[in-house]
Amino acid sequence: MTPSQPNLSQPAAAQSEKAVSRAPDWYHPIFSPEHGVYVMLSVSFLTGAAAAQQWTWATTLALICAFAGFQAEHPLTLQIKQRRSWKPRFLIWGGFYGGIAFGTAVYLSLQTPLLLWLYLGAIVALVIDAVSVFYRQQKSFANELLTFAAVCLAAPVAYVSVTGTWTLSVLGLWLLNTLFFSSSIFTVKLRKPRTASLVPGLIYHAISTGIIIGLWFIGWLAPITAIGFGVALLKLGLILIGQDWYRTTPIQNVAILETTSALIFLLIVALSLLPARLA
Repeated sequence: MTPSQPNLSQPAAAQSEKAVSRAPDWYHPIFSPEHGVYVMLSVSFLTGAAAAQQWTWATTLALICAFAGFQAEHPLTLQIKQRRSWKPRFLIWGGFYGGIAFGTAVYLSLQTPLLLWLYLGAIVALVIDAVSVFYRQQKSFANELLTFAAVCLAAPVAYVSVTGTWTLSVLGLWLLNTLFFSSSIFTVKLRKPRTASLVPGLIYHAISTGIIIGLWFIGWLAPITAIGFGVALLKLGLILIGQDWYRTTPIQNVAILETTSALIFLLIVALSLLPARLA
């Protein structure tokens, strides 16, 4: 009598069944884990609301539209990364968030057609980001700069949705937000061996400082508003002083540093834009 052969496929099948059982059901919500983008979106939007100097029902709808659009991008990105098979959960929640963003965007654009240009900019950035994800280039400097610029469109969206107008100072505010938050692209990459060089970050901050000074000189930014970018320079200085700590500290400490600097930036910019009776 020959001994029975062991069923080698059983462990693999059991592991596969266990993996499937751990997969979330389709009705479980999907939320983006990019906490830094939540901060960037919130701060940018609040600076735009401060520039508008009022908070209306349109402001609330614009905030919902901005956050829903951001949430819709996450399941889309996940589906592109796992493009060998369609994931109903990604499609359902991407469609849900996208539907909210689209509905609020259409309603606001009917009230303020000028918003259509801002929507177009966000859509173009989303398409380029999706292509970058497809080719696994989403972490490149160029794509991250474009993505941050698109998120910072929340500032002019907040302003235009309330006032119905577009001014050069709002363009300056968008550039200020974009340059401020994009500085973190270069500082965070210092923690990775392949991108640990200080040169790109120093060049970026030097060019950005020159742009901010130029925006102040031509009147697109008020002096105190422009000073808000100094928070990014201060953060860079602290990182340069404590390079060894910064390169090895847990990512939670980096998040605290980034969030704190963003809140200080918001305080300076918002106080410079709000009317005296509110500031």
